[in-house]
Amino acid sequence: MTAVRFTPAGRGRYATVAIILHWLIALAIVAQVSLAWRFKGDHSPTGFALTQLHKSIGVTILLLSLLRLGWRLVNPPPPEPAGLAGWEKALSQVVHWAFYVIMIGMPLTGWIMVSASKTLIPTVLFGVVPWPDIPGMAGLAPGAKHAWRAIGENGHGLLAYGFYGLFVLHVAGALKHQFFDRDAPILARMAPSAQAGRWWDPRLALIVLAVAGAFLFGKLVNPPHPASGPPPAAPAQPFLPPSPAVPQAMAENPAGPDVETSAAPTVAGPVAWKVAPGSSLDFQTSWSGDAVQGRFDTWKADILFGPDALDKSKVTVTIDMTSAKTGDGQRDASLPAPDWFDAATHPKAVFTATKFEKKGDGAYVAHGTLDLRGVKKPIDLPFKLKIVGGKAQMSGETSLDRTVFGVGQGEFTATDQVPAKVTVRVQVNATSDKR
Repeated sequence: MTAVRFTPAGRGRYATVAIILHWLIALAIVAQVSLAWRFKGDHSPTGFALTQLHKSIGVTILLLSLLRLGWRLVNPPPPEPAGLAGWEKALSQVVHWAFYVIMIGMPLTGWIMVSASKTLIPTVLFGVVPWPDIPGMAGLAPGAKHAWRAIGENGHGLLAYGFYGLFVLHVAGALKHQFFDRDAPILARMAPSAQAGRWWDPRLALIVLAVAGAFLFGKLVNPPHPASGPPPAAPAQPFLPPSPAVPQAMAENPAGPDVETSAAPTVAGPVAWKVAPGSSLDFQTSWSGDAVQGRFDTWKADILFGPDALDKSKVTVTIDMTSAKTGDGQRDASLPAPDWFDAATHPKAVFTATKFEKKGDGAYVAHGTLDLRGVKKPIDLPFKLKIVGGKAQMSGETSLDRTVFGVGQGEFTATDQVPAKVTVRVQVNATSDKR
């Protein structure tokens, strides 16, 4: 009785709501298939962006399919055309219910894959609405999580092949009745007023164009790549006054007093320095040619340093590996994962320098050790230093090989997408009570 309210008597077609949901889901699935063929095996920024779009469309299909199923249960479809043979009616029922299994099963298996992934990339629908992982999946032991991911991946692949077979059966059946079985109209049930037996029908042409458009959308859509860097931090205020002008006579007499040395602290021995606002710890790499700028928002430095007491100076920098920001929330969420920083096991990286070498006026090299991801390697950090009274300003830059620390596992062990070399830049403003 409920169906009568939405389906005019004698028309033999689905209700308007069912028709709209049918075509929305169908076109979304076609776009999904086209997208999947395009980004499979692509670990570039383009592949990353297409994968996020694929996840968004997949969740949309899941929600629409659940809505469609609920509608069908409350509003039974119209009876099959009288001209259908018994086996055709039975096959039609099998195909329709198998489609529900696939329309709901594929997004669910994809959801399992995402929830059990080692990369921990969150799902944000169309870059706006956060979508959670399956509850309880994140807390599973690595072995159980790996098993669930395998279930999701294998199930997703099998259902995809099942979809291809059902799609061929569904379309072939509809076209058979449209072109050859005038007494059993099928297309008109989902395309109102379509005339069975016509080889040319405007509604059929519109369907073909819509399907082709959905497929081309998947082939041509170019979602924006992840941001190349985080939002700029609060602009640093001038920390030290500009260097005074050097008189011409001093410029002609290199043996004259050095400006920075004369302004340096006269306290014997190294001085304890406290990091001040305006300091930063940044890194730079690339991803398939796209520049990636990043920074660590949480770090601290214990500094005991004196230009005249290099042999007694020591610096220890401790970095929170969960605080990396590159401007894309989904990418940033993956950095602490086991494939990259493995922050659950190694939450901190520590750089320790106990040997310093002066290279020139205000120029030094810190010879130290970086402990990253459980691997310790020597690192040299050239830096510039300016000290005026109780204030100091330091800037340094070095490069390191991420692969020797195990940063980048799986497909990212190779350096064709993300190079081995990572540039690290540090800017430190510091103050001291000793002058």
